[in-house]
Amino acid sequence: MNIIADIANTIIFYLPVFSLIISGCILFGLIFFLLKFNVFYIRLHKPEFESKRFGGEIVADVLRKHDVKFIFTLVGGHISPILVAAERNSIRVVDTRHEASAVFAADAVARLTGGIGVAAVTAGPGLTNTITAIKNCQMAETPVLLMGGAAASILKGRGALQDIDQIGLFKSLCKFSATVDTVRDIAPILRTAIQIAQSGTPGPVFVEFPIDVLYPYHLVKKEVGAKNESKGLMSKIVNWYLGNYVDNIFAGAWEQRDLAPLEPVIPLPSENQVQRSAEVISRAKRPLLLIGSQALLPPVSATELRKAVESLGIPSYLGGMARGLLGRNSPIQGRHERRSALKEADCVILLGSVCDFRLSYGRVLPKRASIIAVNRNASQLYKNSDMFWKPTIAVQADVGTFVKELASALKDNIVDPTWVDTIRKRDETREAEIAKMVAVQGETRLNPLKVLSELEKQIPDDAIIVADGGDFVGSAAYILRPRGPLSWLDPGAFGTLGVGGGFALGAKLARPDSEVWIIWGDGSSGYSLAEVEAMNRQNLPCLAVIGNDASWKQIAREQVPLFNTDVACSLSVSYNTH
Repeated sequence: MNIIADIANTIIFYLPVFSLIISGCILFGLIFFLLKFNVFYIRLHKPEFESKRFGGEIVADVLRKHDVKFIFTLVGGHISPILVAAERNSIRVVDTRHEASAVFAADAVARLTGGIGVAAVTAGPGLTNTITAIKNCQMAETPVLLMGGAAASILKGRGALQDIDQIGLFKSLCKFSATVDTVRDIAPILRTAIQIAQSGTPGPVFVEFPIDVLYPYHLVKKEVGAKNESKGLMSKIVNWYLGNYVDNIFAGAWEQRDLAPLEPVIPLPSENQVQRSAEVISRAKRPLLLIGSQALLPPVSATELRKAVESLGIPSYLGGMARGLLGRNSPIQGRHERRSALKEADCVILLGSVCDFRLSYGRVLPKRASIIAVNRNASQLYKNSDMFWKPTIAVQADVGTFVKELASALKDNIVDPTWVDTIRKRDETREAEIAKMVAVQGETRLNPLKVLSELEKQIPDDAIIVADGGDFVGSAAYILRPRGPLSWLDPGAFGTLGVGGGFALGAKLARPDSEVWIIWGDGSSGYSLAEVEAMNRQNLPCLAVIGNDASWKQIAREQVPLFNTDVACSLSVSYNTH
């Protein structure tokens, strides 16, 4: 009895404590419940149940504020509200025959305008079809916004149509990847995505839109299955959950939010870095500029950059988007024998050029020369510097800004004219050799060098040349001269085949008054030849030349001598059954 009495007394003594603990647990659980299901926010920012507005309208409003003029797409039900709203907002919707071409077109617009390129594709296979094109954007350092549809958030992982882990696919390819969970999140996520795409080293970003954040409230509620009345406890709980899910998506949806662009963050060179570089260059007898695509990025315009480079007077080799920067016949541009020039140079300035395979990983840089490297990306800035080369000065900053400030610091510097003349004479010798090859008559077929030489005479001064191929495009690079800044488009470091149709679409829209010429290999043309239909249907006339040698010739040139077979290289009709 004493034991029972002691237990009873203990319980009575601690009862207030137990009661307090239980009350605390209940209160904690209640708070967790209210926060988990966003009950407070929904009560304070009630959805507009009768509104016919939809999330796609906010997407279009944000894009319009960011001066987006085109959206490239291959239509799908997941993204229809974006396209409809864009059209209503005077943003031209351009549809392609393959999702990769939509991204390539957005890539071209971004490169040529200095703004953000935009593509929108449907969920699942629509998005997976863009992966190569997005990787190309990443390696070409192009700011592109990819918007993708997705299954409703409540159905993810439950076997919905085209439901896959899309964020996981794009995380390694994009600078920023995010899912929009509610309508109120559309504007802030898009503004952040676009800012990140254009900041630092530009690149692609991906924003996923579950279908229920794009359509109107009444349609989403109907599709989710939320009912106004229900019977039975479990039915009431499920119905409340579904209704709360929909209400949370639309709570505060149409409240006024800032849609204006966020300022991109761009690394700039310090005065000390520019001054040190100027001192090194001023002491050099044989300086050399290697200018890559990154030099053409904003905020410095192509015209300003050209003036700065010409002011420096240093012999220059141009690559990627920098091709054409100095026009067709600049006295300071070297077109051939770059390796010979590098051997003799005592100062090499890498302006967005990277020591990857294109510069033999840095092995072509002279050991005794001063090397000044400028790049926005730290990884690219020091690429292979642990093995084959070392920068004398490394500047992680915007290339165009650096060149402008360098030209100002070296305004009285004069480059030895004999050094410039040496490079020009080498070019003239090589041009004479090419002219002899052009003059060779083919016995049964056209000489491709002759074809390209005649084309060079016909292409007008404001034309844009799109290069998409291997062997034929390699020949074109020797013969065709880009007419001016931002007049040459090729895939870049990734070497992607299939860019032609998409690049041409984007180029024609960005520069409607310019002729756009696609230089296609017969193999590469197969990837995007269907986009000719898209060009014709949407009144975007482009011209194309296909070098048809019925072969993957660039591969065959090495494979046949090495292995004595052209297996898989021939594109001609064959009845060989072996």
